[in-house]
Amino acid sequence: MATADDPPLILDIDGTLTRPDGWGIDPRIFDPIREWDAPVVIATGKAFPYPVALCHFAGVPEFVVAENGGVVYTGDDVYFTADRDAAQAVAEAYRAAGYELGWGEEDTVNRWRETEIAINLEQPIEPLREIAADYGLDVIDTGYAYHVKDADPNKGDGVEVIADHVGFDLENAVAVGDSINDVSSFAVAGRSFAVSNADPDAKAAADEVLEEPHADGTLAVLDRVRERHE
Repeated sequence: MATADDPPLILDIDGTLTRPDGWGIDPRIFDPIREWDAPVVIATGKAFPYPVALCHFAGVPEFVVAENGGVVYTGDDVYFTADRDAAQAVAEAYRAAGYELGWGEEDTVNRWRETEIAINLEQPIEPLREIAADYGLDVIDTGYAYHVKDADPNKGDGVEVIADHVGFDLENAVAVGDSINDVSSFAVAGRSFAVSNADPDAKAAADEVLEEPHADGTLAVLDRVRERHE
């Protein structure tokens, strides 16, 4: 059982809370998150509704950084730190050049995005980077998609907004992630962990690289932290 001394958590989703094969939330994470006696911030590259739904189904307050920092939800207020217009223009130019976003006609990956556009990893990245640069935007490879985004917002900035609003000390926080977009979260947290399937940037930035991948690694960290505070 978690205790009142539990540190705040900053958790990525894809690659971090997912099953060993990397797809779908590992259901074992729900109970530890729900029982955690400190704020749990979900910081992800996914579109805004996805982490909100995860918090809802886990039964925890909706402290969310979505779209790589483009959207921040403190549980009371929503902050948009970028807009989608430029990213949408990149997507249209990419299509005009003969490429596809790669998600099919309905494109549920981007349907509810507010501040960026995601491209399937099977699509060519170099022309995407060239087009994005013309619009002053970045392209980051999270291992699950190419994200066309404003250069400024990041997860770490969003986490700081939530910490200020909720009133917890990030020096006591524990962050777990797997990708380059988690580096900024690692930078603001007191302690950071990269799961073993993490990319080189996340591994280099983390305080510790775990032996276990995906949710196995995250669950191992939560168990370790809980034992330390019992």
